[in-house]
Amino acid sequence: MSRLNFTLEKTVTGGKARATRFTTLHGEVQTPIFMPVGTQATVKSMSVGDLKTTGSNVLLANTYHLLLRPGPEVFEKFGGIHRFMNWDRPVLTDSGGFQIFSLPHSRAMNEDGAHFQSYVDGRTHLLSPESSIATQRAIGSDIMMVLDQCIPSTADHATAEAAMHLTHRWAERSLRARGDSPQALFGIVQGACHADLRQRSAEFLRQLPFDGLAIGGLAVGETHEERYRFTGIATDFLPDDRPRYLMGVGTPIDLLEAVHRGVDMFDCIIPSQVARRGVAFTSQGRLQLRRGVYKFSEEKLDPNCDCAACRDYSRAYLHHLTKADENLGWHLLSVHNFTFYHRLTAGMRAAILRDEWPAFYEANKPVLLANDEDNPGHPPKPPKPPKRRRLGDYEIHDSGRGFNSIRQISSGEIMHSVNRPEEEANRVYVDQSALADRIRDTTTPDPLVIWDVGLGAAHNAMAALVCFEREFAAATNGTQPGDAAAPSLRPIRLVSFERDLDPLRLAARNPAFFAHLRHAAPQALLKNGRWSHASGLFEWVLHEGDFRETRTAAPLPDLIYYDPFSAKVDSPLWTPAMFGELAAQLGDKSAELYTYSAATAVRVTLLTAGWWVAAGVGTGPKASTTIAFNRPEGAAAHPGRPPLLGADWLGRWSRSHSQFPTDLPESARPDFAARIRQHPQFAHTAGHEDDRHLHRSDGRSPADRPA
Repeated sequence: MSRLNFTLEKTVTGGKARATRFTTLHGEVQTPIFMPVGTQATVKSMSVGDLKTTGSNVLLANTYHLLLRPGPEVFEKFGGIHRFMNWDRPVLTDSGGFQIFSLPHSRAMNEDGAHFQSYVDGRTHLLSPESSIATQRAIGSDIMMVLDQCIPSTADHATAEAAMHLTHRWAERSLRARGDSPQALFGIVQGACHADLRQRSAEFLRQLPFDGLAIGGLAVGETHEERYRFTGIATDFLPDDRPRYLMGVGTPIDLLEAVHRGVDMFDCIIPSQVARRGVAFTSQGRLQLRRGVYKFSEEKLDPNCDCAACRDYSRAYLHHLTKADENLGWHLLSVHNFTFYHRLTAGMRAAILRDEWPAFYEANKPVLLANDEDNPGHPPKPPKPPKRRRLGDYEIHDSGRGFNSIRQISSGEIMHSVNRPEEEANRVYVDQSALADRIRDTTTPDPLVIWDVGLGAAHNAMAALVCFEREFAAATNGTQPGDAAAPSLRPIRLVSFERDLDPLRLAARNPAFFAHLRHAAPQALLKNGRWSHASGLFEWVLHEGDFRETRTAAPLPDLIYYDPFSAKVDSPLWTPAMFGELAAQLGDKSAELYTYSAATAVRVTLLTAGWWVAAGVGTGPKASTTIAFNRPEGAAAHPGRPPLLGADWLGRWSRSHSQFPTDLPESARPDFAARIRQHPQFAHTAGHEDDRHLHRSDGRSPADRPA
């Protein structure tokens, strides 16, 4: 039975926006509501009296920080956080999961929880579902949150699914740890930006006796459009009879869009954080008080507000305080921003109760998107990319779709310009090669050797490493390396080839833009040329230089992830000679080659070099990719049994403008065509036109030639 006596007062006609109320141990809460963040039992620059004056009713505090300082024993002595900070209204405590996520280099995660090092005294702590709840019980918050595993919202499906299941197991442990405490407890829906996982997570948690449910794992890397979309997906599957809380969000427009999608509660540091930088949210849009246009302005900050900042001071004075970095400026703008947020949510609630939400939404959306810098007094200069975002001939490229890539300045070529790199790495290389199954298959004692040709920013290599670590964690039931005997897994030897390490160096220097590199392995590879997993079952080695030369020193591969930058930049790696030399080096050893390209030129090049070629899975706008086998039995032995190219493809090739490599002399074209048609792969293909009338010296079929 709910500890909150929850009431759904109104859901708007034809929409999802809603008004609710519920009762906590320290008073009633009416939604929609914004909760100021008082991480360490204080909201920065604000007193308790200031908060009440602005309209604050619920504060958020953080378990991770309060565990370290002042510590649970202090709250036990004072009887809880309310007496300690002199706040007599409700408090919600976050579990600390996000803070643990933010410390990738000073924590270790397993089934038990998160082992991390204190920034206060250097001691090691374990934050588990049980210890998180115990700390929150000592703090005495009205609403507690379960411990969850927070990951980047842009994480691949397999990583997000593993984190979701761990969060679910921790959620059940948190419920048991709460016991008979009268404090409410919320579960947290995870699943990153994957609709099926968000649905599964919501449906799982709604069956458990939580007093409310939160949407976690957003505002950590996705675009605004993705955030709104996945918020709406989550609320579609959340129950109507409990509060809905979107964690860590956000700006005023974020609140409007989330309420539009059925969310009740919010928290974020933005109101006070941006106030310190001179930003105010007003009924006329977002203002930046550092701008010189306000130096002589006698106007009120917001003509529709009567907070202390608007009532007593001019924009000119607030501009002066901001430019002088005076704490009073931070304080006054914080007072105003919190007042604005609370009036906004109160206005939302009133519009919902009157069933006038569509008009409110349409009227306020353009105001909340307005920005005084949209119409500057003089044309702004184009911003120069920060130096940290460039290295040598490479720069970080923002795709505009929620992920970043590496762009070569001289050629203009972009690595992974269309598809999210992590997703392509998993779909084209890791999943298609059945890597997880091969890691679990110990019938062959020899290591599985993977060649990663074209290391780039290490997306493919890290996808393989993450796949191994996931299988290792499952095999060891979440224990750390060294805690138990080595699991029964096939060893992996990953060999990366790259002639220019600047793309990886650039990405590794900017992990905020490349979440897949938030791991010790890439740094060690750059420093030492190799990295080994603590279990000894995974070894990653770098061969720097021209692949045509360095490959001869590497152990022969079982799998080849063939991902050179592009045919334009790395053209020598896409020639018949290159693939022929590779086949000769392999000899009788059976190997599989996977590449992102489905170009006819690439496939005929492989065929003339003696490879057997199949169509691989599609990715993004590409209908297919390419798999090649150096042995005739390779396709039949592959776990996925990919069909080799056959009569249909051969017919399309015969009519293609790309039948021959561009540098192939006309005199050599008949022989080239014959080699394609006589390839053993097409031995059973019949019904094609004869080469004698199908090709002329210009290489075009009758169907391609003009009349």
